Amino acid sequence: VQLQASGGGLVQAGGSLRLSCTGTGINFRTKNMGWYRQAPGRQREMVAVITPGHAANYAESVKGRFTISRDNREKTVNLEMNGLKPEDTAVYYCWTNYNWENLWGQGTKVTVSS
Repeated sequence: VQLQASGGGLVQAGGSLRLSCTGTGINFRTKNMGWYRQAPGRQREMVAVITPGHAANYAESVKGRFTISRDNREKTVNLEMNGLKPEDTAVYYCWTNYNWENLWGQGTKVTVSS
């Protein structure tokens, strides 16, 4: 059972990045999937969550800039991030619930320079 994330990096303000996460060992198509982030000195926060039926919920701070999507056949969940701001700098974690507990990916770092 594993979530494997990729796609972080360094980008200038206003730029774009795409994060991807692949789930293995889970019944992916039945799961809510999401992205959370944790900036230095701050608590982990929800960025976006997508249901099995592709309904999405976003944090207010990223609405209109980020888009979450999923491919149930490929067992991937993606986060398209546009108009990045320095305050988006954080480690981003793929998430789902598994056996009534949170299951996290390994985290991928996003750094936005001003």
